[in-house]
Amino acid sequence: MGINDKINNAATEHLGAAKEGAGKLTGDSTLEREGQQDQAQAKLQQAGEKVKDAAADITGNIKDAARKLKGGFTDK
Repeated sequence: MGINDKINNAATEHLGAAKEGAGKLTGDSTLEREGQQDQAQAKLQQAGEKVKDAAADITGNIKDAARKLKGGFTDK
């Protein structure tokens, strides 16, 4: 996950929490729900970024293993 993505997701999550809190304090259920939606969106984006990072790690590991395997066959 890139640093910009992390910052954006964290900002969206914190802004959502602030909206939710403001909605609760003022009795504005629309603002409260909007804040909850913002937080859920940020968490979903964070999860997606983690999946992309994990996939990239797996791909890298597979490539490394293939190189080592190929090197083992060609060294003989």
